[in-house]
Amino acid sequence: MLNDIVDRIRSLPPLPRSFQKINAICDNPDSSINELAKTIETDPMLVANLLKIANSPLYNFHREIKSVLQAISLFGMSSTRSLVTSISVKKLLGVDMEPYGVTPEEFVAISTIQSALISKWYKKINPVGADDLFLAALLQDTGKIMIADEVVRNDEVYQFKSEIEMSHDIASVEKMYVGVTSAEVTAEIFNHWGFSDKMVKIIQFSDHYEEAGDFREYAKILKILKTAVPINSPLS
Repeated sequence: MLNDIVDRIRSLPPLPRSFQKINAICDNPDSSINELAKTIETDPMLVANLLKIANSPLYNFHREIKSVLQAISLFGMSSTRSLVTSISVKKLLGVDMEPYGVTPEEFVAISTIQSALISKWYKKINPVGADDLFLAALLQDTGKIMIADEVVRNDEVYQFKSEIEMSHDIASVEKMYVGVTSAEVTAEIFNHWGFSDKMVKIIQFSDHYEEAGDFREYAKILKILKTAVPINSPLS
């Protein structure tokens, strides 16, 4: 199974062109939020998802967010890029999370709760580090999409789902069924797509942050997030 997952990761198509344009704008210090808003507005699905997230009670903006420009002004360009990245990744991979016992909407909501905790909690401790961790929190469970698909392909949904429902160690269940954890799969996906080495490493070592070297603190924060907001019982 592990070889099948690795082969499928290597055959993944590149992220959409709109994502590349948004990245280029955010990397350019002379870019404006108006420029970023216009680029996002070329993708109606991206607009709908971004506004849905912005109007989530988790961010508590106290008024309805009706435009992309409003959303960017409130989130900032860095967090907006993170949200757009998350939306683009999940759209490209497709989401069927039945083996984990959640709907696609619940899966996205769990990622949103984890990222909101970064904004509400860790940003007060380490504002600079929070920017990196906001994206990592949104994306760290991406590998679960491919693991879920592999479980479906092998007709093990009932068994896997039963184990997940009762487990306090989801990574060990994943390892038992497919030979790899979702953190390791996520790291492999992002390595394939050329994400930064820092992003890859803090996700890869989030289940055993003691081995993360220079990225130990960030990997530990991701571990805290998925302990507090696990897919089978968020904030229980």
